[in-house]
Amino acid sequence: MNAAWTHTTVLLTEAVDALVTRTSGTYVDGTFGRGGHARALLQRLDAQGRLIAFDKDPEAVAAAAQIADARFTICHAGFDAMAAELAARGVTAVQGVLLDLGVSSPQIDNPERGFSFRHDAPLDMRMDTTRGETAAEFLARADAREIAEVIRDYGEERFAVPIAKALVARRAGGAPVRRTGELSALVAGVVKTREPGQNPATRTFQALRIHVNAELEALEQGLSAALALLAPEGRLAVISFHSLEDRIVKTFIARESRDVVDRRAPFAPPRALRLRAIARIKPGYAEVEANPRARSAVLRVAERTEVPM
Repeated sequence: MNAAWTHTTVLLTEAVDALVTRTSGTYVDGTFGRGGHARALLQRLDAQGRLIAFDKDPEAVAAAAQIADARFTICHAGFDAMAAELAARGVTAVQGVLLDLGVSSPQIDNPERGFSFRHDAPLDMRMDTTRGETAAEFLARADAREIAEVIRDYGEERFAVPIAKALVARRAGGAPVRRTGELSALVAGVVKTREPGQNPATRTFQALRIHVNAELEALEQGLSAALALLAPEGRLAVISFHSLEDRIVKTFIARESRDVVDRRAPFAPPRALRLRAIARIKPGYAEVEANPRARSAVLRVAERTEVPM
């Protein structure tokens, strides 16, 4: 592994402290990455503890193979598939689920992955490079309306329509965007104003990455799967890095942390709350100074309530 592509784990101690309530329990690391949280969790667990990790990225799975610990298992799958993967292993309940969302530093820093506008490379952006449509392939087939919707909804980009029109016009002219440098230059030519210090293409790159990997859909599915798997008093810990992710996590925890009355059956007892919000944690000043990529991180923690009989 290139030393420049290493990953500094965000909110490491805070996440492990919040998650582990029983050292002999079974835990899920839904986003192995380069194993920072996983290794810290294994250090916290006792001999009866177990950690099952997930990752879409074949490079992350290869890195996980270096962990020689009988308590550890890696699955080449996204965390949205955790229910089926765990059921296949005979696991029906877990003590905690950790999700560290977004893209990892090795994915950003490796030019060949196509995640960053800092390097010119093929416009790929897939977290799982063995399957699915690349960002370049999406831009080669989608119409202006679909491209604009993706850039607007997933990038919160106010210039989504002119960016989409420019992409389609370039494609119609026989020069479709296939590389990160081409996309970055095109967006810079359309977006004339941007927040100080932010590259004009930041929001567009984020939007395409989220779309190509179906990140928000996977997050919603993963949260529901985690809730169904958590044992009473088990913990859910989610680290998000932008408002779209955090909004989904916040809304999910809030929804599952209140009694719900079925309006179709007003005299039936309300569905009991299933989660209890525990904490919202931001990185401290020292962590942000040492790792600027941590500045937007938010850790939300919730606990599974007793399952009603």
